[in-house]
Amino acid sequence: MGRRRKGDPVHGWFNIDKPLGLTSTAAVGRIKRLSNAAKAGHGGTLDPLATGVLPIALGEATKTVAYAMEGEKEYTFQVRWGEARRTDDREGEITETSDARPDRAAIEAALPDFTGEIEQVPPRFSAIKVAGARAYDLARDGADFDLKPRLAHVLALSLESVDDADHATFRCRSGKGVYMRSLGRDLAAALGTLGHLSNLRRTAVGPFREGDAISLDKLEALGHSARDSGHLLPVETALADIPALALTEAEARRLAQGQPVAALPVASRSPFRDISQGDMVCAMSGERMVALAEIKGGEIRPVRVMNLSPGA
Repeated sequence: MGRRRKGDPVHGWFNIDKPLGLTSTAAVGRIKRLSNAAKAGHGGTLDPLATGVLPIALGEATKTVAYAMEGEKEYTFQVRWGEARRTDDREGEITETSDARPDRAAIEAALPDFTGEIEQVPPRFSAIKVAGARAYDLARDGADFDLKPRLAHVLALSLESVDDADHATFRCRSGKGVYMRSLGRDLAAALGTLGHLSNLRRTAVGPFREGDAISLDKLEALGHSARDSGHLLPVETALADIPALALTEAEARRLAQGQPVAALPVASRSPFRDISQGDMVCAMSGERMVALAEIKGGEIRPVRVMNLSPGA
């Protein structure tokens, strides 16, 4: 018999405003202890230097983490010109300097080259795996290794302000896997200088927005009542872009048991008219999510069944 997981069956998302200096893993640990949840995870790593939106999933919501991570991200970041650093942010030691400083016109002229599908070499201090090891572990140990360029999708990049001769602040909207540290480093190189990130804040992850986030300190001040305070969001929050289909009780039971249900009767009750083969849907029984499912062969087939009791 498997070992029973410790903690309570707490399900949903906390939209946390991660403070400076804390790792994403440490933030998850604090939320897990606070809520006494049996299971927890996060929807996209933030470096200790970075602040901002860190969605934390509890219980059955961890089954939807991949969908949160696939969502669009938004950031603001500040580049410090004239200094290259080992970590591509202010935490690393200076490796090279330059006296060149770009002006506003030059910066704005360079931005289109960093918008759309671009090639990007990840920072050496990143979680990319190299021969089974994390790049940041290899870099910390002084290992000699190369990281290959990867395609990255930058949806929008704009100059927010020229703060002084040494600093400029940008806003970026991106797809999955775009490194802001690499973006700042490469933008500086294109402008004929060196650069690193002196500040980084994530303002959105998919449906999780900065304006709705709560600080860890405020949440912890609520104690064990935090999970009943209205800040615990539903499991399906990360699936905001996926159509929700209403099931009857009989259909919900079948899907919860891993069995498919006929798509046509469900679709006939749905306001969505553009659902087609291969689409993912959020199958609901009242306010309760039953499963993440796929439309296939005229059926709604469960992909991830949610073990949520009525009223959870």
